[in-house]
Amino acid sequence: MKGAYCGEGLAAGDAESGRGGGANGGLAAEQRGRWVREWNRAFLLVCAAGLVFDPLFFYTLSISGSGMCLFIDGWLALSVTALRCMADALHVWNMWLNLKITFSTEASEDDNGKAARRAVMRYFKSVKGFFFDLFVILPIPQIMLWVAAPALIRRGSTTAVMTAFLVTFLVQYLPKIYYSVRLLRRTQNLSGYILGTVWWGLALNLIAYFVASHAAGACWYLLGIQRATRCLKEQCLAATGCEAAAIACEGPVFYGTTSLVKEAEKMAWASKKLARHACLAGGDNYDYGSYKWTVALVTNPSRIEKILFPIFWALMTLSTFGNLGCTTEWLEVVFNIIIITSGLILVTMLIGNIKVFLSGTSSKKQAMQLQLRNTEWWMRRRRLPESFRRRVRQYERRRWAAMRGVDEYEMIRDLPEGLRRDIKYHLCLDLVRQVPLFQHMDAVVLENICDRVRSLIFTKGETIAREGEPVKRMLFVVRGHLQSSQLLRDGMKSSCMLGPGNFTGDELLSWCLRRPFVERLPLSSSTLLTIETTEVFALEAGDVKYVTQHFRHTFVNDKVRRSARYYSPGWRTWAAVAIQLAWRRHRHRLTLSSLSFIRPRRPLSRSSSMGEDKLRLYTAILTSPKPLLDDFPL
Repeated sequence: MKGAYCGEGLAAGDAESGRGGGANGGLAAEQRGRWVREWNRAFLLVCAAGLVFDPLFFYTLSISGSGMCLFIDGWLALSVTALRCMADALHVWNMWLNLKITFSTEASEDDNGKAARRAVMRYFKSVKGFFFDLFVILPIPQIMLWVAAPALIRRGSTTAVMTAFLVTFLVQYLPKIYYSVRLLRRTQNLSGYILGTVWWGLALNLIAYFVASHAAGACWYLLGIQRATRCLKEQCLAATGCEAAAIACEGPVFYGTTSLVKEAEKMAWASKKLARHACLAGGDNYDYGSYKWTVALVTNPSRIEKILFPIFWALMTLSTFGNLGCTTEWLEVVFNIIIITSGLILVTMLIGNIKVFLSGTSSKKQAMQLQLRNTEWWMRRRRLPESFRRRVRQYERRRWAAMRGVDEYEMIRDLPEGLRRDIKYHLCLDLVRQVPLFQHMDAVVLENICDRVRSLIFTKGETIAREGEPVKRMLFVVRGHLQSSQLLRDGMKSSCMLGPGNFTGDELLSWCLRRPFVERLPLSSSTLLTIETTEVFALEAGDVKYVTQHFRHTFVNDKVRRSARYYSPGWRTWAAVAIQLAWRRHRHRLTLSSLSFIRPRRPLSRSSSMGEDKLRLYTAILTSPKPLLDDFPL
């Protein structure tokens, strides 16, 4: 991607190829690449809107039912011109952004700016570069609508107006279709998808089908109004005292504020009932052929009906491969051949793409149902209790809702080591940075943690770890909540809530950093229970040992020690016990001092204070694994 410029979309530069130089530069490049991808998708919708706006120019031509003359609908012409100009303005802005990003990407790697200038010159000299981008936004339809068409109508060349409209439309519309297809393919090749999900792909295919129907319906309307104008001209030439100029209204552009016909000659033509009956009363009085249904549209004042009915005709014709009446005129025959062939191709492609999308979705659901049936058979064979079966079903449903049946680790397991590491770094870096313990670590440590971390999902009510059992992994809460509880004396229990950003298993840090090292895993000082469906990152004991041994200098940092102490449930409980002991000692001393004037003060055992023996016992139990005490001295 570096140095390459494609005119149909923005070039992401280093954002698509890697992390750039350093952590900050990589983050900026990644943000720029994400913004470029989002803009390319938005610009793709702009191109689709441009394909919708261009056929609307055809509907500006209309025939007056009272004056039997051709005119241009001024208000509709203004609206369509404004829409087309807005789409062209966004296209020009896309060209400017493309030049800016290409220049900044190349200039950052070349101090003299020669590479940037060469890339810009390649864009201006390329056939599919600047000139192609400029051609697809030339105001050809606007010039045709506001300059050429009124001049032809004033001269009386009414049938030539439709021919000129159709030629200019095809000259620019077909390159626009090619331009949009190139942008679609390029966006899909860069990101692997267009708008994110299977249903968006299905929606894009339906949008393309409707755009094709819209263009075909507009051409059908234009050729139909040309056939009606030809009928009127033939009737005018057959009548006495009528000239071809009478078919054109006095004002080519009509805004509805004045009368369309004022001259005596044109008023006399408007009173010809025979011509009105032959050309505008119905489609059976003249050989309209395929354009028979347009007779009711060319004089219809409703713009909505005039636009929607041709779309309906095109959808019906393209879907049924044509059931058209046709004359022997060569242009009508060619039009019908194109419509039937296009309908065959479009319907086949649409059905094929929908089948691919639906099969991709249904195959995952079938795989899930098969897995659930196998699980149910296994649970019945092993005669598991109903409570266990319910927990298994709940876990499978939660896992399917979270991952849609996709196993990330299975997908990236066979990839090359460097690519697999970069993918895992990209997927979990933002989430790992949310853990307060990792916020003060450099990119190298985070990359090694991301390479070894695993994402786990626990359903509600699951017991993750029990007090007194060996600690096998560190857990970092991403979503959901855990309850950490510890049993005290006489059935008492101390508990605390762990939310996103908290972690458990800090006994492993003390175990890994203690010298001399002991192979036996430390024991858990608490029991972990899920309050709701919880997503966590897990670091196995061996992975924690690897990271702490290779990056020991990072874990003895003051900021890391403070974060570990502050967010560790064991340290928090130990601090709460220490504060409570100090407060009870203070209250006991105040009590003794207040009673000193009644009786002589005698030394009392510190264990005789209010419940202090229980607190001391709890402190001894809590600090028996020595969580971080040896390695992180106060």
